[in-house]
Amino acid sequence: MQDPSPTPTRCLLVDDDPEIRSLLVDFLAPFGMVVDTVADGAGLRQRLPRGGIDVLLLDLMLPDENGLTLCQWVRQTQPALPVIMLTAQGDALSRVLGLELGADDYLPKPFEPRELVARIKAVLRRGGAGAAAPAATVLRFEGWTFDRVQRQLSEADGLVVPLSAAEYRLLCAFVDHPGQALSRERLLDLTRAPGVEVSERSVDLAVSRLRGKLRDTGHAPSLIRTLRGAGYLFTAKVQP
Repeated sequence: MQDPSPTPTRCLLVDDDPEIRSLLVDFLAPFGMVVDTVADGAGLRQRLPRGGIDVLLLDLMLPDENGLTLCQWVRQTQPALPVIMLTAQGDALSRVLGLELGADDYLPKPFEPRELVARIKAVLRRGGAGAAAPAATVLRFEGWTFDRVQRQLSEADGLVVPLSAAEYRLLCAFVDHPGQALSRERLLDLTRAPGVEVSERSVDLAVSRLRGKLRDTGHAPSLIRTLRGAGYLFTAKVQP
């Protein structure tokens, strides 16, 4: 008796180029990937709520709506869905903005389809749709509530404080390592977004922005303590 076939990976491709849509549908099939396609933002907004998607392949240059706006909408409505942006070659600003808005990876056009296969497998390995949720998805500390899955930080009165993708990744690193000294190099490893070159200075800037969101002045008692020459320490007691 043969083993049952593995469950296919279900992709949704948003691209206004019919040749690219046809090419990827045919190319990805032998790799166990079923590709559903739409040509514009309106098609995405109609198709995505029906579910059944493991990974979204989103072109940023669409005829009816900015792909960056769509990326932000997807992250708000389906925060766990992996998003791979397809961008114009050399469009560095859009790539950075897309990653800040919550995309998981990007691939500049023109691209080798086999590389797309590798990117899809990589984002699915890192977790996302179809992956088990972490044991503690909602954490509480010092009057704050942090929902990892929804990517939301909220105050005791329920007011939601918006987080950029960089701030979200940084807060995840801190709540995963409370009471531990984290060097800037270690924080870079924990928060680095794919395809973006960053420096230790960017960690300082992200910490400063996150402190602002947490209303943390940096003075004692501080949620994020600066350790001279050693990095940062998240002092809060984190509870599920």
